[in-house]
Amino acid sequence: MEVSFSKEIESLRMGAGETFHGEGILAITKALLQSGVAYVGGYQGAPVSHLLDVMVQAKPYMDELGVHVEACSNEASAAAMLGASIHYPLRGAVTWKSIVGTNVAADALSNLSSPGVTGGALIVVGEDYGEGASVIQERTHAYALKSSMCLLDPRPDLGKMVEMVEHGFRLSETSNMPAILELRIRACHVRGSFECKDNRPPAISTRQLMEEPAAFDYAKLAHPPVTFRHEKLKFEERIPAARRYIIEQQLNELMDGPRKDLGIIVQGGIYNALIRALQQFGLCDAFGQTDIPILVLNVTYPLVPEQVAEFALGKRALLVVEEGQPEYIEQEIATFLRRRDINTPLHGKDMLPSGGEYSVEVVAQGLVHFVEKYLLPLGEGGGEGAAHQPSPQPSPTGRGSLELAKAWLQGNAERRSAVGREIEAQLNQPLPVRPPGFCIGCPERPVFSALKLAQQDVGPVHIAADIGCHAFGTFAPFSFGHSILGYGMSLASRAGVSPMMARRTLSIMGDGGFWHNGLLTGVQSALFNSDDAVLLIFKNGYTSATGTQDIISTPSDDAKFNASDKLQSLTDTNKTIENTLQGLGIQWLRTVHTYHVEEMRQTLNEAFTTDFNGLKVIIAEGECQLERQRRIKPWLAGLLKKGKRVVRVKYGVDEDICNGDHACIRLSGCPTLTLKDNPDPLKVDPVATVIDGCVGCGLCGANAHAATLCPSFYRAEVIQNPKWHERLLGSVRGALVRAMQTA
Repeated sequence: MEVSFSKEIESLRMGAGETFHGEGILAITKALLQSGVAYVGGYQGAPVSHLLDVMVQAKPYMDELGVHVEACSNEASAAAMLGASIHYPLRGAVTWKSIVGTNVAADALSNLSSPGVTGGALIVVGEDYGEGASVIQERTHAYALKSSMCLLDPRPDLGKMVEMVEHGFRLSETSNMPAILELRIRACHVRGSFECKDNRPPAISTRQLMEEPAAFDYAKLAHPPVTFRHEKLKFEERIPAARRYIIEQQLNELMDGPRKDLGIIVQGGIYNALIRALQQFGLCDAFGQTDIPILVLNVTYPLVPEQVAEFALGKRALLVVEEGQPEYIEQEIATFLRRRDINTPLHGKDMLPSGGEYSVEVVAQGLVHFVEKYLLPLGEGGGEGAAHQPSPQPSPTGRGSLELAKAWLQGNAERRSAVGREIEAQLNQPLPVRPPGFCIGCPERPVFSALKLAQQDVGPVHIAADIGCHAFGTFAPFSFGHSILGYGMSLASRAGVSPMMARRTLSIMGDGGFWHNGLLTGVQSALFNSDDAVLLIFKNGYTSATGTQDIISTPSDDAKFNASDKLQSLTDTNKTIENTLQGLGIQWLRTVHTYHVEEMRQTLNEAFTTDFNGLKVIIAEGECQLERQRRIKPWLAGLLKKGKRVVRVKYGVDEDICNGDHACIRLSGCPTLTLKDNPDPLKVDPVATVIDGCVGCGLCGANAHAATLCPSFYRAEVIQNPKWHERLLGSVRGALVRAMQTA
């Protein structure tokens, strides 16, 4: 049972006169249709996964509009789709998670940006930056600069975000530059409303086909020598055209205020955080009316020099609120001002942190310095900035407002500390570190248990890790992985290590990573170079880490919904990975069910010690537990509703046998395998226990067998709606147990 977006799909059908209510990313999806988009592609990734997920499930409606939707194998293939807009007046949009996705797409983006586009080309990226991010800490801004692409960073208001999608297409068409729309996680999930427009079926579409292709035009190719002409066009025609459109359509917003001697320039996506921070100083009311004028950059590249200069003139100081480093925007603004001999003091990273997410508190901490320097009355610490020129304002911010803001920041810090202290007091010890981990019953956990045991036999091995759910194996209790170099890049990343190692190296990737990049950059390269290495592929049937989207090796719908045994894993019904590897020339190939720990251990041992010289591939087969539960739970609920017999497997620990050494926990890491107080008053060490939430995967018992641990695990069957003879047998067993207990 896959995640259904039927409610979201219905909201896409809304038309003029209706009001949309919902999340930011769905509003962006609706805006694409209102803008007459002709084709949409992408590769899923937080926080923009829903855009593609919804459109894929809305295929019948997309067919009605004539919009082509394609789930791409990776971001590079998605970016290459935009090539349709080079020659033809087709509006196209693609989406992916940045910065990692933009890195993958970089080649196609460069070759798209060089000739430029005729139809509007919009790239919706999820800007996953900050301490809570799941990727490396870089910004999309660098790509806009190097390839001359417009970069939109809309203020997190649904109406403004939708408007900027429509302007993004027009800006792209006006300037012949591809446009990037970056959305932070807060913008994707911000909730609000906007007045809808009717969806616009594209003029050229899957329902209105082109009769003939465009005439050959060498100038539209990213190929020397014409690429030298493209470079001149970028700065002579395209960027000036983009700047004219930005000014004419007022894409950047001026939020005026009475304190005109100061100014703040902010990225659109950070606007809400800035407003909330200003409120702590009494510099903004509850409706967003600010005292200090703010220039909101809904387009952060290209900037308009005249607009920046006009905003800076006559001001005692400017503060640039720019998230991340390097400070591209601040540096460009400084260049604009100095070239015009405008000497307004410019602040930014000297008052705000260089890296990390700009939350309300972070912005407020930076504002403390700005307020102290420029807004306190003379004699209260504001002399340096105040001496520049007389302020036309009636009165600057007083010491009281500043102290209130500082007290608010201090109170937040104290409340966070108090929570930690309270937990420590309850535990009588510091709060233990709890790293992220696999889901309960995840089919990948037992493979890492087997790998731990295998290394006891063959010795430590170099392990090239990869992006995906299996990256949780880098955390305790496994702590496996020497490098993560990119999605599907593990096998390629060990190429320089393998020849230097006395023992074979191991590379780990998921089936999502295999199709995304691993097949070509890893497997093909290893075969071509006759590398002697071991590759472990987790075949769970989906790209689970991004939301369990389907891939080419996903079990078919018939297998998922019509299987005779709904409790059986279904990954073995699709042999696409095995067939592909064999077709490519892999000679040593083993497929092992992930929950068979001892068999997996033996297979790993064989791979590390066999005389076969070449690439050895182990496919760890086990369906994603989330998808399995989505399928099984409704099925079991239906059986119970009909009064039919249902058997649920549960594992437990016999506390009288458990010796309390906790080796089972160190080998498993399952959240449902934990500790409880020892019921024996003569024993101090707590015993292992299996708590509610166990899905009955059997890993704890398999580990105990494979590692020859204490025989304290038991397997129980919980029967609901039992047959009459099972009830009778249960009564007899209960009576017998009670009799033995009293004997």
